[in-house]
Amino acid sequence: MAHLQIDTNGIGMHAVVEGEGPAVLFCHGFPGLWYSWRRQLGAVADAGFAAIAVDMRGYGRTDRPLDASEYGNQTIVADLTGLLDALDIERAVFVGHDFGAQACWAAALHAPERVEGVVSIAVPYGVGFSSKEKKPKQSRGPKPSDTYAAIARNHFLHMHYFQAVGPAEAELGANPRLFLKRIYWALSARGRLLDFKKFPSEGTGYLDVLADPAEPLPWPWLSEEDLDYLVEEYMRTGAETAFIGGLNSYRAMDVNWEHDPEYGRATVEAPALFLCGEKDPVLQIITSKSLETMPERVPNLRRTHLVENAGHFAQQEQPEAVNEALLGFLRGEVFR
Repeated sequence: MAHLQIDTNGIGMHAVVEGEGPAVLFCHGFPGLWYSWRRQLGAVADAGFAAIAVDMRGYGRTDRPLDASEYGNQTIVADLTGLLDALDIERAVFVGHDFGAQACWAAALHAPERVEGVVSIAVPYGVGFSSKEKKPKQSRGPKPSDTYAAIARNHFLHMHYFQAVGPAEAELGANPRLFLKRIYWALSARGRLLDFKKFPSEGTGYLDVLADPAEPLPWPWLSEEDLDYLVEEYMRTGAETAFIGGLNSYRAMDVNWEHDPEYGRATVEAPALFLCGEKDPVLQIITSKSLETMPERVPNLRRTHLVENAGHFAQQEQPEAVNEALLGFLRGEVFR
């Protein structure tokens, strides 16, 4: 693997590159790093592709702007297309997980000339309505932060808790190892993320709703050494900005609501593959209509596949199954 520091869109971005051939760009979510794709890079490179994994804006060795306004969809897409420019790559298959999947769908929407295909893990394209519903901008409903606040009147909701600048930075930055261990377990096939609904919002922090893992490390998909690396990379700039990338991605939901109203509504024409762990709590949070109507918004959606015995981090928990589906898509649907 080659580790590169690349200037793009006004920031320095860290990228890891392995192999040669058509480009496959991997975009992680929260709480991830380029390291989230460590079990995909070699397999994709060995299959004859240039595998590129990045630390997204706000994470790891990539620069970490403080203001949430700098984390909107169009800004993230400009980061990624600028990276491709710096590597002299015209087009790539965009593979994303969590917020990284949102970035990939946004790239297919806003820079379709750069996108050969999209592989999304855990995040469908759209927000649960039909593309045939041509609603005006003012009919989109309340801002995301207002929706989160309404839900938080009934129980704790991390998306609401993260909106205020300061409390989450302080809590998570002071306990990075505990947070990462608990959130990785909670979102895994054996975790119970949705237990947060049992807690009131008042006086509750995120660590309060995340249970200690039922098993000590190592797990089959995460070791103490893996966790050591994650903590070191997150803490590279200090506790106050350790998790700023993920927190600002939640805060930027309002930015996207205001400045990217076509996201999730306009048609994405790129060939696409959707993967999700069968035990991913996201499946219980998103409405079934999001999946049911996604083919209307993504007419070239080639396959939707639930990965057995996987939670939110399917590419880490079940890498063989994810790699098989990914390589099948690359070889059979994009580069025939």
